[in-house]
Amino acid sequence: MSSKSNAFFHYHLDVPGSSSQLAIETIGEYTILRLISNDGTNRLTLARTLAVAYAIEKLHVKPLIITGNNRFFSAGADLNEISQLTGPAAYDFALKGQRLMNAISRFPVPVIAAISGYCMGGGLDLALACHLRIASPNAIFGHRGAALGIMTGWGGTQRLPHLIGKSRALQMFLAAEKLHAQQALDCGLVDRIAGDSIQAAITILDSGDLH
Repeated sequence: MSSKSNAFFHYHLDVPGSSSQLAIETIGEYTILRLISNDGTNRLTLARTLAVAYAIEKLHVKPLIITGNNRFFSAGADLNEISQLTGPAAYDFALKGQRLMNAISRFPVPVIAAISGYCMGGGLDLALACHLRIASPNAIFGHRGAALGIMTGWGGTQRLPHLIGKSRALQMFLAAEKLHAQQALDCGLVDRIAGDSIQAAITILDSGDLH
C-alpha cells in the first residue's frame, strides 16, 4: 500500500537534548527527520549537529527524508558559536560535522533532502550528503563562507564538484554565489523541483525511482 494515505506518527528516539533540535516522525514506511529551532533558522549548532548525527546513526530501518520548515532548511553553522572556537576546538567541530555528513551519505537505505527556503553553508553540506535533493520553488542555495573568510570542513568542497562540476562549484564557493531552485536544478545541484517537496520525496520512494 502506498504511504501517501498514511498519517504522520511521532517517533520517540532517546537523543539527549534533542527535543529542541529535531523532530522525528513516521509516515507509512518512511521516517521524516525535521530540523527545528526556536528562531526557525535551524542553524547547525554543535548541539544540533550531535543530536542529528546520533539520531541518524540509530535510524537504520526506514528510508529517511530530512527537512526543515517553509523558510529554512538550514541556515548553516552558527557563526557566533564558531567565532568562539580555538584551533583545536574548531578542528573537533569539523570532525563532528564530518561524522554527521558521513552518517547520512553511508546510510544503508535512501536519504532524501526535502528543501524549502534557505539551504546555506553547513545546511548545504547536509543536503549534499543526502542521496537525492528535492527543492521547493522557494529554495535558495549558497555556501557564503568565503565572504566571511571561512570555508567548510564538512565535506561540501568534495561533494559539490561531483554534482555540478569543479568550475561551477568554485564559483559558488569563492564568489559566495546563491542559486535559486531553478538554477540549482539546471546545474544538477537538485534532482527535482516540487511544490510539496516532502510529498514528492515520498512519491519517489514509493516508485523506487531514485535516479
